Amino acid sequence: MKKNIKWLLLVSLTFMAACNNDDDNKTPEEVPVTPGSAVFTKYVALGDSFAAGYSDNALFKRGQEGAYTNILAQQFVAAGGGTFTTPFMNDNIGGLLFSGNVVAGTRLYFNGTGPVNVTGTPTTEVTTHLTGTFNNLGVPGAKSFHLLAAGYGNAAGVPSGASNPYFARFASTPSATVLADAVVQAPTFFSLFIGGNDVLSYAISGGIGKDQKGNLNPATYGSNDITDPTVFANVYSTLVTTLTTNGAKGVVANLPYITALPYFTTVPYNPATLTAALSTQLNSGYAAYNGGLDQLVLAQKVSAEEAARRKVVFKEGKNAVVIVDSYLTNLSAYGLPSYRQATKDDLVILSARTFIGTTVGGDPTKVNGLSVPLADNWVLTKDETLEVKNATDAYNTTILAVANEKGLAFVDTRAVLTQLATTGIRFGNFSLTSAYVTGGAFSLDGIHPSARGYALIANIFVDAINEKYGSTLRHVDLSTYPIQYPATL
Repeated sequence: MKKNIKWLLLVSLTFMAACNNDDDNKTPEEVPVTPGSAVFTKYVALGDSFAAGYSDNALFKRGQEGAYTNILAQQFVAAGGGTFTTPFMNDNIGGLLFSGNVVAGTRLYFNGTGPVNVTGTPTTEVTTHLTGTFNNLGVPGAKSFHLLAAGYGNAAGVPSGASNPYFARFASTPSATVLADAVVQAPTFFSLFIGGNDVLSYAISGGIGKDQKGNLNPATYGSNDITDPTVFANVYSTLVTTLTTNGAKGVVANLPYITALPYFTTVPYNPATLTAALSTQLNSGYAAYNGGLDQLVLAQKVSAEEAARRKVVFKEGKNAVVIVDSYLTNLSAYGLPSYRQATKDDLVILSARTFIGTTVGGDPTKVNGLSVPLADNWVLTKDETLEVKNATDAYNTTILAVANEKGLAFVDTRAVLTQLATTGIRFGNFSLTSAYVTGGAFSLDGIHPSARGYALIANIFVDAINEKYGSTLRHVDLSTYPIQYPATL
């Protein structure tokens, strides 16, 4: 699997009462809700897990009800909005079954010490197809080009990964596209928030995939690959052009730097606190590696600067983990692996928090992250982070250009996530930050918003819509939305 979203033009969510005096105790008259130049009669939402309401590493009914798309639809009602249908899951456990087999696990909750899965077995069966049309077309896991892919909702392709189990539950036909299922409803208003997964799967894999820049054929992409910006631009233009063909208005959102999500910012690069004795012991284990680098410097096979960057040296106190970095010069011909210690520019992924410090086969001399370097899948290196940033910047250039060309409301999610990750966002007596567990904006998977985070997204979408179309939609009260769901719902 979430910033004027317009996440930059964030206005105060505190209700400001007019000053009263002894002679006049009247409160100000509320501005009536109006649609402005927008028409909310038929609202259709396209997107990925954020649009669907995915949270705590699962899709479940309560989370779907609190999706920003559903909150928006509720706010549209007062301005002439109609019914908004959602392909609800069967339960609040989360997870999926395919032919009776569990293919997606249950949601997370906080048990007092950390996130754990709720007990129970999923009851939502992918092959039990839902009938009817659905306004919420958010599909967890969808990349931009998937919205145009015929057969993306074909249940027969789920076991092989050729299609999406969430879309397979409610696609109008096995050969349908998400876009076609939207357009057939003749929407008068739409929201489009797509593109996060075009880089996210690469990032959460620790950069195991490829940057497919220059490859214009998504059919050849691996599941973790970064979508080529030209492919994204062509897809995005097609989506918006098709959705606006009959005069529909809409709101689109750009993409945050996903590396600012708690999934990438929670685990420090230097989590190991060592004694002098243990640091000495570890240094002896890397003596041959460091000595080999010195020999290559003398032989002028490696520069002194690169050798210094690659050397592994521990000290008493805080220490960086050791990682495998595929961007280093390949020295395997000289018998040396691509090891180095992490720096503040490297992002250790959230799941590594329970892996670093464990032993291999119970051997106390083989400690993951220290005597045993972390494999590439545990860390997004500085170079890999740059690839994610460059792709995101290119996607955002396209999104803004298309929004301006088509006269659509535009939401700047990148700015809002930056604010959450730095100063935080205040509302009334509360605040939201991107801190894991305690910040309130994100769920326990470290990627998807909490219920309160989704409400924040809805409010900032409202700001963008009001600004662009002159509507007077209202905010929801963020304090009424929880920051965590309990074990039992």
